[in-house]
Amino acid sequence: MINEQQLIQKLQRIERLHSGATTPGEKEASAQAIDRIRQRLEAARQADPPVEYRFTLNDMWSRKLFVALLRRYGIEPYRYYRQRHTTVMAKVPCTFVDETLWPEFKELDATLRSYLEEVTNRVVSESVFADSSEAVVVNDEPRSLSSGSQRGD
Repeated sequence: MINEQQLIQKLQRIERLHSGATTPGEKEASAQAIDRIRQRLEAARQADPPVEYRFTLNDMWSRKLFVALLRRYGIEPYRYYRQRHTTVMAKVPCTFVDETLWPEFKELDATLRSYLEEVTNRVVSESVFADSSEAVVVNDEPRSLSSGSQRGD
C-alpha cells in the first residue's frame, strides 16, 4: 500500500519526467523543472498563439489537480457563469496542451485516482463492511409501484 509521502514523491517523479530532466542533478531541482516547462510554454506561445480550451473533468478531485497544474505554469484557469464546476477554461497553445499539459495531467490524475481508490476501498472495508464489491447486474426490469413514485430516483 502506498502512503501519502510515497504518493507525493511519485507525483514529483512524474513532473520531472514531463519536464525533460536528463541528469540526476536536474531531477532533484524541482524549481528548475518547472522553469523548463514554463520556457517550453513561452516558446509554444510564440510559435502557436493560445486558444481558448474547455476542459471537462470527471470529478472535483481531477479538477483540483488540473487547476493546480495550470496555475503552476502561470496559466489562469476560469469558467463562465453557469458552467459546471467540473469545467475549466484556459487559454493555452495547442502544442503545449498536446505535448506537455494533457499527457502530464493524465499521468498525475491516474496516479492520484489509484491512490484515492485504494484508500477508499480500505476505509470502506474496515469501517462499513468488508465486501465492497460492485452490485450484481440483473436482466429483469424493476417492478413499478402503483403510486407512481419510486425510491432512489
